[in-house]
Amino acid sequence: MSRCVIIVLDGAGIGAMPDAARFGDEGANTLAHTLAVAGGGFYLPNMAALGLYNLLGLPLEAELKGAYAKLACASPAKDTTAGHWELAGLILQNALPTYPNGFPAVIIEEFERAIGTKTLGNCTASGTEIIARLGEEHLRTGFPIVYTSADSVFQIAAHESAFGLERLYRACTLARALLKGTHAVGRVIARPFEGTPGNFVRTANRRDYSLKPFAPTILDAVKDAGGEVVAIGKIEDIFSGCGITRTFHTSCNREGMERTLAEVSSGAGKTPALIMTNLVDFDMAWGHRRNAAAYANGLKEFDDFLPALLAALSPQDVLFITADHGCDPTFMRHTDHTREYVPLLIYGSAILKGADAGVRSTFADVAQTIADILGLPRQRSGTSLKEEIWNKTLFQN
Repeated sequence: MSRCVIIVLDGAGIGAMPDAARFGDEGANTLAHTLAVAGGGFYLPNMAALGLYNLLGLPLEAELKGAYAKLACASPAKDTTAGHWELAGLILQNALPTYPNGFPAVIIEEFERAIGTKTLGNCTASGTEIIARLGEEHLRTGFPIVYTSADSVFQIAAHESAFGLERLYRACTLARALLKGTHAVGRVIARPFEGTPGNFVRTANRRDYSLKPFAPTILDAVKDAGGEVVAIGKIEDIFSGCGITRTFHTSCNREGMERTLAEVSSGAGKTPALIMTNLVDFDMAWGHRRNAAAYANGLKEFDDFLPALLAALSPQDVLFITADHGCDPTFMRHTDHTREYVPLLIYGSAILKGADAGVRSTFADVAQTIADILGLPRQRSGTSLKEEIWNKTLFQN
């Protein structure tokens, strides 16, 4: 096999993990609750054929086209950085720092000196709520808005036209340089918005400034083998550019799906190859905003897209569909991510149809499986699923 494709449905969890209570997330189940809100007539036939409903305890398809498993997160976290890094083979031993009461004064003061202006906010908040609350003051003073969430993030919101997009990006670069050591947050995020008081809207020009991974990942392994690693969506930001040969930033799920299909359809270039896509709308636009109906529509859009993608795969390709954490749109105790298992759906000409690889102890099994499939060196973490999902009869003489 020469090429693997990973599509991360950002925030598409599949049930609370045993330690969810530690995170305040007991009872969360992003996909099950979203499907329940959509109603009995709602169905995702293409993901069902890959085993999605089997993972939900609703085996509605008699003949499956792919293999499936449920992944537990071994990292003590429920954020984007930890989830993606673990999918790529890196397990965090300690959670990245979070700031439920805002950032220490020393951090804010150092940041303000670096950017040459005061700031607003410095609190935990929803991104849409804080620009509605502080956006007018931001326009009046010119001070950027700093806020965080339950995740390890330092977010900076500013009016794209009035403050300037490049100026916002520069402020994020300065913050990333300051936030190190004990204050090394997972991501600094630029959150530009437009509009007027009462009508502020965030734009598509978000940018994430991640920590560099603390060790090589499966992306580096493919690149070091002379292969190609294509990053679609915010993948380049999450991995701070490490192990990536080509990048396509996208503004929405639809653009991410279209770019993924174009890359798959173009055929393998350098081999081995890895395409990794993040579809962020599930998390950013619907999960955090607790919009279960829109989340369900997004799942249907992705499901409708799958036949074209599966048809474009070559016999040498293997597709992995998974997630990085939960973000249950029906969960009303908070609007943050939820600590959940994630689904893993696997499809390819060499994949056993209907193979159930069970509940895995770490997302890193994905990286180890890809290394095994592509004939790359063993990765630092995880156990390969290849023996459980591989149709060996296809390769017997």
